[in-house]
Order: sequence, then C-alpha cells, then structure tokens
Amino acid sequence: MGVELKVNLGKRSYPILIVSSCLPQLGRHLAALMPATRVFVVTNEVVGRLYGEQVTRALRDAGFEVLYRELPDGEKYKSLESAGELYTQALEGGLERQSAVVALGGGVIGDLAGFVAATYMRGIPFVQVPTTLLAQVDSSVGGKVAVNHPLGKNMIGCFYQPRLVFADVATLETLPLRELRAGLAEVIKYGVIQDEDFFEFLEENLERILGLDQDVLIEVVRRSCAIKAGIVEKDETERGLRAILNFGHTIGHALEVLTKYQVYRHGEAVAAGMVVAAAIAEEKGLCGQDLTMRLAGILEHARLPIRIPFKAEEIIEVLPRDKKAQGGRPRFVLPVALGQVVIDADVGREVIRSALERCQAKRGERF
Repeated sequence: MGVELKVNLGKRSYPILIVSSCLPQLGRHLAALMPATRVFVVTNEVVGRLYGEQVTRALRDAGFEVLYRELPDGEKYKSLESAGELYTQALEGGLERQSAVVALGGGVIGDLAGFVAATYMRGIPFVQVPTTLLAQVDSSVGGKVAVNHPLGKNMIGCFYQPRLVFADVATLETLPLRELRAGLAEVIKYGVIQDEDFFEFLEENLERILGLDQDVLIEVVRRSCAIKAGIVEKDETERGLRAILNFGHTIGHALEVLTKYQVYRHGEAVAAGMVVAAAIAEEKGLCGQDLTMRLAGILEHARLPIRIPFKAEEIIEVLPRDKKAQGGRPRFVLPVALGQVVIDADVGREVIRSALERCQAKRGERF
C-alpha cells in the first residue's frame, strides 16, 4: 500500500514515498538511491524507543554501517548546541562526504539533522523519515533546514533538499493524539491556500483521519505533499510564491517565541495564527466572515486552539523579529477565498490589533 510523488528540482529532484507499515524496506530504497556505506541515524528518545531498532536493522540489512544518536525530545533541543554534539559524533564516527544522515522523527529532528547534513563537510546527503503528521505533510518536504535562536524560530538555517522522503503513515498509530491534531493544522492550511476541494475533503473525513484510517491518511499526506511539491518546484528558495506556505505562521511563530517554545506544538500555534490571519483579511475587506467562521469551525472540531492568550501589544512587539518581516513590517498571508490567498506586507498596527482582540473574544462571540 502506498504512492510515490516526485519533487522536480532538476539535479536536486527527489522522490516522496508514502507508504504504510513499510519501515523494514527503508534500507533497500536508500541503497537504490545513493552509494553511501555509512549512515548517521538521528532521532529522539521517544521515537528511538519505538522505531530506532527497526530502522537500524533495516539499514544494516541493506549493507549500511550505522551510527546512531538519540537526543532528548523537544523544540528547545533544535539548537546550535545540539548541532555541535552531532558534528562531534559524526567526526568521531568517521562520517565522510559520501555518507548520509537519516532524520527519524518529527519536524524538530528533521530540521536539526537536515541542518547538520547541510553544513557538515559543506553538505552530505540526507534522508527524511518523518514520523509525525506535521513532518509528513510539511516540514520533511521542501528542503528548509534550521535551528532556533532564543530571539527567533528557525533563524539559523538554509535550503537543502533531501535525497528521499520516506513517510510511513503507520508510524502515526504511535503518535500522541495531541501531535496528530497539531499536524492537522498544516493539512488544513493546504486547503485554505490552494485547494478548496481538499478543504471539503478534510471537513468530511476529519473523524476518519483522527481514527487513523490508513487509506485516508495516505490520501491526506499525498494531497498535502503534492500541493507543497508543486509550490516548491516553482519557488524553491521562497522568493515569492512559496511564502504562501507561511499562512498562519506569522502569528504562530510569535506565540512560540513568547512562550519560549514550551507551551504550543508548532501546529497548534499555526492554527491560532490562521484564525488571526483570516480575521485580518476580514478587517481589510478581503474575505467575508463566513470564511473565518468556517476555518475556525474545522480547527475547533480538530480541537486546535483558535484563541490568543496574549494582549495584542505583546504579539505586535514580537512581529518585527520574524524572519519573514520586510523593513521591520510583518508579512501576512491572507485568505481571499478557500483555495486563494495573497501576501500582504502592508498591514497596519491597528488592523493587527483589532484582529488580535477579536480572536481573544470569549467562546460564542463574533471573531
């Protein structure tokens, strides 16, 4: 059971394999793609307990020599300090330019291990094996790798494409429900920014997704990755179109910074950020209240946050530090209709403040 997509980027093209219960086949897929004899598997303690031995065995059975490292779980470990520890292990383990890094885990591991692969010996191959819904539909595809800085998320990084994305949706069966719901935020994002039919599919199949129906999950990951791949192919390094993937992220990143990455899962912060972005669009007359309410409705059905717990000024003060800001002004991706958004770097403080205050309203009040 599975499907294959391709991200077409010339010499940097790579396949996305979306499968179910196929982790033991990872080694042979990797062996068919690259001549590496030594691989460095980077994961965290939670994923390592579940899948570390299985992945290591699959790679060794395919003829690879395996270095292995488990890091503590958490966004705060996506840091230069963690990267330094991985560089040291790679050097001590004899990782060479033809070796490969395998990122086994969610977005934190994928970003960190990818950053290490991009910068170790000026770049060695790496493979994404995402084990969260968020990583399978978003962070594992597109080549953004980075570590955080205390003053901002993903401030130190680069664009560096993987050689393979191997997404096994069966790993979602061991994912905490909160993480599954958080991943749904990025899935819903795709429907808003480019595909109204997909948004409707999600509305109709939300319970099957949360019930881990494997066929539905494969379709969700396939359609999400197809949308992202199509955008990345047209704008690999985010000079224009790719910025629409940041829908909800401007406010979302501010929430993560204000809570020192300790309160929100990334998708949870993005969910609240999408509602604010829709409220801004409504304030500017770009969309109607029905879009805002429909978006808030599916997010609330998925039990994702749609309210902002900070005062508007606290959020506004953080926004100029966002890496997507231009001239100190935040850029917002704003919905015009389901499946259509615009990028707007000219959103005034009063509009932002008004939207934030509306999103702080008590349940039952108008957004």
